[in-house]
Amino acid sequence: MTSYAPTRPRPARFAPLRLAFGSLALFAGLALLAGCGGKKNTEENKNRLSGKVLLGDKPVNGTLVFVAADGKEASAPIGPDGTYAVVDPPIGSLKVYIRPGQALVAPKTGGEMPKDGPAASGAVQPPAKYQAATTSGLTYDSKAGQQTYDPPLAAK
Repeated sequence: MTSYAPTRPRPARFAPLRLAFGSLALFAGLALLAGCGGKKNTEENKNRLSGKVLLGDKPVNGTLVFVAADGKEASAPIGPDGTYAVVDPPIGSLKVYIRPGQALVAPKTGGEMPKDGPAASGAVQPPAKYQAATTSGLTYDSKAGQQTYDPPLAAK
């Protein structure tokens, strides 16, 4: 016949430690569950407004700015190819203007034009008319989701 030795009871001094680790595991599990589901807050799920800013067939040098009725602005730099993208633009009727970029002139020291960026791409400065929300005449009705807007610019 086999005899079994009685198990030793665990000392009471470890009870608070077990309780602490058990609670920690429970809260960590609840935090993981709370973080699951729903939309993730990534650029793919946000409202996005993008397009191309051209004057004729040349990209415009500067920043495209959207102004909401409450005065809040959302803007995006215009790339060397004329493209821009605004993540989470204001929703509703927006006024649009172009904040000009750096002047596109060769350095006075006789240096060369940059090999990349707006100057290298043949970008042009926006006409003065488009440099203020009050004079540009450009508006856009922004909605939720992915949108495209290519501002209709005229040379004069």
